[in-house]
Amino acid sequence: MEIERIRSEIEHMRVQVGRQRKEILQLQRAAISTASAELLLLRMLAKIEGLCDERDRLKKEQDGPMKGRVLGGRSW
Repeated sequence: MEIERIRSEIEHMRVQVGRQRKEILQLQRAAISTASAELLLLRMLAKIEGLCDERDRLKKEQDGPMKGRVLGGRSW
């Protein structure tokens, strides 16, 4: 299913973002310029945001008339 693929890609990207942040900290401690690493981090975060938007759109399309109902009861 498309939404599951997107969810796994989001999770994978979040792990990569964590690694990138750690790498930036190491570079900063070594007094090495982090400009290009920070730009890459921003692109990664933008991609995650786009994937989250796509996931939310697909989730909204998937939800049928029972959205938000508890066992077919009232909508909370």
